[in-house]
Amino acid sequence: DVVETQEHYKSRWRSIWIMYLTMFLSSVGFSIVIMSVWPYLQKIDPTADASFLGWIIASYSIGQMVASPLFGLWSNYRPRREPLVISTAISVAANCLYAYVHVPHSHNKYYMLAARALVGFGAGNVAVVRSYIAGATSLTERTSAMANTSACQAVGFILGPVFQTCFTLIGEEGVTWKFLCLQLNMYTTPVLFGALLGVINIILIFAIFREHRVDDMGRLYKSINSDGEGSDVLDQNAEGSIDHVAVVALNILFFVILFVFAVFETIATPLTMDMYSWTRKEAVFYNGIILSVIGIESVIVFMVVKTLSKKTGERAILHAGLLIVLVGFFILLPWGKKLPNIQWQEIKNNTIPRTAPSEMLAPFWSLPELQLPSNHTAEPVGCPVTQSWCLNTPMIYLAQYISSDVLIGLGYPVCNVMSYTLYSKVLGPKPQGVYMGWLTASGSGARILGPVFVSQIYTHLGPRWAFSLICGVVVVSLLLLEIVYKRLIAFSVRYGRMQE
Repeated sequence: DVVETQEHYKSRWRSIWIMYLTMFLSSVGFSIVIMSVWPYLQKIDPTADASFLGWIIASYSIGQMVASPLFGLWSNYRPRREPLVISTAISVAANCLYAYVHVPHSHNKYYMLAARALVGFGAGNVAVVRSYIAGATSLTERTSAMANTSACQAVGFILGPVFQTCFTLIGEEGVTWKFLCLQLNMYTTPVLFGALLGVINIILIFAIFREHRVDDMGRLYKSINSDGEGSDVLDQNAEGSIDHVAVVALNILFFVILFVFAVFETIATPLTMDMYSWTRKEAVFYNGIILSVIGIESVIVFMVVKTLSKKTGERAILHAGLLIVLVGFFILLPWGKKLPNIQWQEIKNNTIPRTAPSEMLAPFWSLPELQLPSNHTAEPVGCPVTQSWCLNTPMIYLAQYISSDVLIGLGYPVCNVMSYTLYSKVLGPKPQGVYMGWLTASGSGARILGPVFVSQIYTHLGPRWAFSLICGVVVVSLLLLEIVYKRLIAFSVRYGRMQE
């Protein structure tokens, strides 16, 4: 066996830490605008509706789904520095484009769509990051490294909304630099900050990142894409076939996990604006705080599961995480009798029914509950009457919403890190770039369908149908996990090279 030197060990973990940073910045690029996309879209293009919001959110994942297998394949045969730098540069350019989507006189929503798609394309480097960490860690290091990676991703999701919340202090108007045609406001400043972080990441990749690879037992390999950066190492011995049933099952489970979380992210702003009569600015601010707290909860969860998995195993923890997510969405179903407030601007004549079902034909001047809210401005607030379900679906109480947030914030990180860990262990010592690309593409596909699904179902049928269907999807995923439970074991364990 080739013994790893202290210098090689330090270099290997410095490179892994650069991958942690890259994962962090990738999630910041997504979350730093997630709470403000809807109000900004309404501001720059009044023709955009809630359905188009789903496509805006999904465009990020479309780009990532296309790019992930490509970057993963690239990283299998070339130095990983190449796809990492190129992908990050694409994200920087796309963030700059997002800052200028207000400039055109028409079709602004399509420019925003393109900008988010390019940011997502750059985020395809997640496949490179995961494959590198899987190849640069031994089996005993893997769960901890994957948990740290997901924790960095979660911290990105925490700080993204925090940055956005801080930038709300600039206001919707902000400062305009006419000679650059640039508006620095609560919508554009976050993406420019994200672009700056991307430039810093590129510099660090050039300065610190090096190629390293070890097998499941921690023995050194010479990476096939090391371009001379590696040490003298063992010949790779990867005899045995990968369990493709387990691989496909984990892709499906990961799809479901990302699908339900994408629904949760997408619906937060429209749901709270409809249910609690929050303005655009209030929705961005309050949801930013809520998601930040959930993100902190997620980081704590990542730290706990690293220890817990050593006692119970990854499969049991994944099962528990899915159950928690199921309970979270079940709580989010409308259970009460009180109906949400209707947008006052829509109450124009006596053809609009009132919120009380027993008096639906009463003229608008006899409806005291539809008076203008005390904090009303020119911006209409409440549930728009164009969504017919607002007139007969009970509101989701704030306590329900927050309780659901806490449970989903607990279950999602557990499922996320366990899926990646089990996947990397099932694949074993073979190059994982393409496989990680497909797993990332599965998650990206979920992020495409999730926002589109929830924006369509929520807009036309309401939260009761949307969240009931989500509960059904999670139940099916639990059944699938039971079927493949015994196959979700490490490659080296499957072939008797190591004990489970």
